[in-house]
Amino acid sequence: MSMESDLNIEFKPVNIKLLTLQDDVRNFFDWELSDDIDSANNLLKYVENSNKKYWIRIERNRTLLRVIRKLKSNNNNIVIIGAAILTSEIKEMINSNNLFVAADGAVGIFSTLPDALSKLAWSKLVCVVSDADGGKGTEQAFIRGIPIILHAHGDNQNSWKKLLILDKSYDKTKIVLTHQIPNKIDGMYNIGGFTDGDRAACFVRSAGVPNDNIVMAGTRTDIVGKWSGITNKNLKLLKLEWMAKALSLLKIKY
Repeated sequence: MSMESDLNIEFKPVNIKLLTLQDDVRNFFDWELSDDIDSANNLLKYVENSNKKYWIRIERNRTLLRVIRKLKSNNNNIVIIGAAILTSEIKEMINSNNLFVAADGAVGIFSTLPDALSKLAWSKLVCVVSDADGGKGTEQAFIRGIPIILHAHGDNQNSWKKLLILDKSYDKTKIVLTHQIPNKIDGMYNIGGFTDGDRAACFVRSAGVPNDNIVMAGTRTDIVGKWSGITNKNLKLLKLEWMAKALSLLKIKY
């Protein structure tokens, strides 16, 4: 696909049941579809009404294409870093043929590494999949210009506004926008997923990375990981059960 190709890139879920699962999640938690729609439309409007070079639609598409190409380059393993990741795990993975995709605040694990290893880890980070509640780790990635796969859902409008306003000081942040509503939104994508972790897996699979090249690190359903955003523990554990359902549809082991 050319870097100058049409503004509307075809980027779809690998299994249509992933979208049905989003409806199931809304029904289970009694969340309103209208809230997801409002957040998605407002995020798109906010971004496209900004004066940021890398936020216009054609630049967001170029960012997506570059991310896809990097994910598929040289038959690398793609390590998806989840919220329960340990420093020891990252240290073992840095020097091998791995690239990283972080689930939101899990990228904060890089701050626990010695300087040289931290620098190497950042260089191997392809993107961060985020709904903007990952705290300092996600903010650091944003400031560094790491592509952020930014997600809109019903109760995160304040979070994505707080994250995006950081770009008043840094004009190099690259973003791709995702949503979780059934209808198509030009300029945004729904590739499935509910939590940042399983949405990261959905993203990597939609990019064309085969299951055999995907490693889920720090992905747990029995505990709330250290790098999770501020959350209600019991609610988070319920959400992780839905994450497991999405990963099952993807046939990805963790």
